[in-house]
Amino acid sequence: QVQLVESGGGSVQSGGSLGLSCAASRYSSIRCLGWFRQAPGKEREGVATIHTYGRTKYADSVKGRFTISQDNAKNTMYLQMNNLKPEDTAMYYCAFAYSRATWDCPLNSSPYNTWGQGTQVTVSS
Repeated sequence: QVQLVESGGGSVQSGGSLGLSCAASRYSSIRCLGWFRQAPGKEREGVATIHTYGRTKYADSVKGRFTISQDNAKNTMYLQMNNLKPEDTAMYYCAFAYSRATWDCPLNSSPYNTWGQGTQVTVSS
């Protein structure tokens, strides 16, 4: 069974930067990895996803500010968050889904069946 371990996050002032990491274990197939977030009282939303072969997707709200990347040799995904805004405050989760070579990695959470424990990101104004 795939396991995900997140690290990073924390508190920062508006305009600052933070980085998140997600290490995935026990898989060897083509997959999607994604970052999702959930703020209090709001639904979980997709932030960014990345396919084994490097295809990425971003939510409109983070385009130009967040960058998702991966190191396949380390089975690790990263999210660099720049120019953070108070509305980025949320619990951030990484998620895993098996995929195929030509599939996209969606921003909706339904295909993702393995989730990390979450890491808090707080942006103050």
